[in-house]
Amino acid sequence: MSDKQPSRNVGTPELSGPQPAAADIEQAAALLDAGELVAFPTETVYGLGGDAASPEAVARIYAAKGRPANHPVIVHLPPGGDPRYWAAEWPEAAQKLVDAFWPGPLTLIVKRHARIPDAVSGGQDSVGLRCPSHPVAQQLLAAFSKRRGGHGGVAAPSANRFGHVSPTTAQHVREEFGATVHVLDGGPCDVGIESTILDLSRGFPALLRPGHVSPHDIARVLGEAPRLPDGSDATAPRASGTLKAHYAPRTPLALLPFEALEPLLAAARDAGETVALVARGSRAGAWASAANVHFVAAPEEPQAYARELYGLLRALDRANVSRILIEKLPETIEWIAVNDRLGRAAAAFEAQQD
Repeated sequence: MSDKQPSRNVGTPELSGPQPAAADIEQAAALLDAGELVAFPTETVYGLGGDAASPEAVARIYAAKGRPANHPVIVHLPPGGDPRYWAAEWPEAAQKLVDAFWPGPLTLIVKRHARIPDAVSGGQDSVGLRCPSHPVAQQLLAAFSKRRGGHGGVAAPSANRFGHVSPTTAQHVREEFGATVHVLDGGPCDVGIESTILDLSRGFPALLRPGHVSPHDIARVLGEAPRLPDGSDATAPRASGTLKAHYAPRTPLALLPFEALEPLLAAARDAGETVALVARGSRAGAWASAANVHFVAAPEEPQAYARELYGLLRALDRANVSRILIEKLPETIEWIAVNDRLGRAAAAFEAQQD
């Protein structure tokens, strides 16, 4: 993402393929109202949604994903929904960020109102709130909220098994859950990685998970830069997608500078193994056409890389390769979100390599 302009609202994604009819939206809202789960598209990834006010529905989300009960989920609100209903406190900074980036891929962590179930927050006194920009998500959230007197919220982590690669198409969700989960198909997700998570619950802004809305974007709105995640913030609330190992494919993955990948490529060649190589085309050289290498030219631009990342990892899981080797990206603020996801994916296999 360029530092010259704030990302602001993502706006309405370009939709492709058949979209749900009004009756489909109402059916999905009725399922949520009955305590059932519905997978639906957002501009970031597909979410596995349940009634955020129902501990039983939230428990179904945790059970379906195999998610630890102390790992909080994000509450999704429709445009015009009142975040103050869910919050014990609503800082001025929160309203500034809502005005700038909602609807869009920014989650705000604030103090949780006493009426909100503990299950949503993994037992913490905070809650994560966001308003997605995808029109199908907005229609579903509005229809459900109407059934709840204007105060309905949908708890929705990514619609995949816990720790696995997040889904960016309806087919990805079906691959995870088969026919056990009702899926609204809204086409491919436009952003492709999960929302930025910003903590405002402790009196200062702290970035817990990087995403499409960058630290520079946040600083422009608030007039101060958020604290960046460096592993030293012991008082930070737990938040979605912040475990060390996450977003991982099933095929072993290594993330290294290109110079460190070349010996691994040579060793695989000598052993007769086929490996995947994900690198920017300008760096791949002769390895791009090597017989034992399944080469994927990585996008040169951060937003494009983010949009394609999860679909790429899922495709490589089906590519019959023994290992996925990914070129480490520049450690700059523009690449912070993609680096975060790749680093967590690689961490799932580091213990096996040690």
